[in-house]
Amino acid sequence: MFEAVETLIEEHGRLEQRMADPAVHADPRLARDLGRRYAQLTAIVRTYREWREAAEDLVAAQELHMEDEAAELERRVPELAARLERMLVPRDPADDKDVILEIKGGEGGEESALFAGDLLRMYSRFAEQHGWKVEILDATDTALGGYKSVTAAVKAKGTPEPGEAPYAMLKFEGGVHRVQRVPVTESQGRIHTSAAGVLVLPEAEDVDVQINDNDLRIDVFRSSGPGGQSVNTTDSAVRITHLPTGIVVSCQNEKSQLQNKEQALRILRSRLLDAAQAEADAQASDARRSQVRTVDRSERVRTYNFPENRISDHRTGFKAYNLDQVMDGALDDVIGSLVEADLAERLAALEEGA
Repeated sequence: MFEAVETLIEEHGRLEQRMADPAVHADPRLARDLGRRYAQLTAIVRTYREWREAAEDLVAAQELHMEDEAAELERRVPELAARLERMLVPRDPADDKDVILEIKGGEGGEESALFAGDLLRMYSRFAEQHGWKVEILDATDTALGGYKSVTAAVKAKGTPEPGEAPYAMLKFEGGVHRVQRVPVTESQGRIHTSAAGVLVLPEAEDVDVQINDNDLRIDVFRSSGPGGQSVNTTDSAVRITHLPTGIVVSCQNEKSQLQNKEQALRILRSRLLDAAQAEADAQASDARRSQVRTVDRSERVRTYNFPENRISDHRTGFKAYNLDQVMDGALDDVIGSLVEADLAERLAALEEGA
């Protein structure tokens, strides 16, 4: 059982030696890639050793008739085996990446924009709980404090363990999120239904996507909508069109044209990376089917029912009555249900291919 881990232990040892070489750290990209792989293998090797030690202790406890200790180990050994099995399932290559998160108001007018703002706050609180940093790249806000659209970067600190990077945990959040509640704009106290769309992209680094300047059309214009003192006074907003694909990205959040251009290019790289992965990898494309690009209430992935304090995910059947806590960032259970469902599918695919 787990014979393949021996090969990974050997790779882990070789990586440890390479990372001790100062020359490796002179190449930031190489150091980053080796660091990520080392972190992934470290978790596997540590769990494998814990499982093997527990299995050996179990045999000893049974031979010595240490019933209490044997009972505890009989519970622990299968738990470690299951954890190790999960770690050995082939993973999405983008799982180690940070995230570009886009939230757009949809059906429901101002209420939808307010809900988009609530979702941004929810993800920001979730990120804070995991020690991640959230940076607003671009936003079009509304008079009541909501967002027609908002784009943010979610970045981990250091090198997260496998499965704990922003993209690995947030990639299933893409899709249409439906809300049922009494809007602040409703004078009759009636429950309304509206929706906001969420798109989750792995953040591309410069080395992931090469952009030819000749493929870009860059337009500048004046910022519009609620904002700071510079709004409508300078041509600082930037719109970049990637001519080969037709992808258009606009940014107006920063005061300078150069800053908005840099943010727009950052978003463009991530969109191009997502498109390339979806085209090149059929599995990745299937995994992204849940990320509905149109904000249509009929294609929802999740419903937030405020009168019942209920959250329901329509892909896994997950349901809980702690919506108030979820909106404050307590997303681990609902995200966990999606991660578990994805893992079950991957394990089933492995068994079919065996």
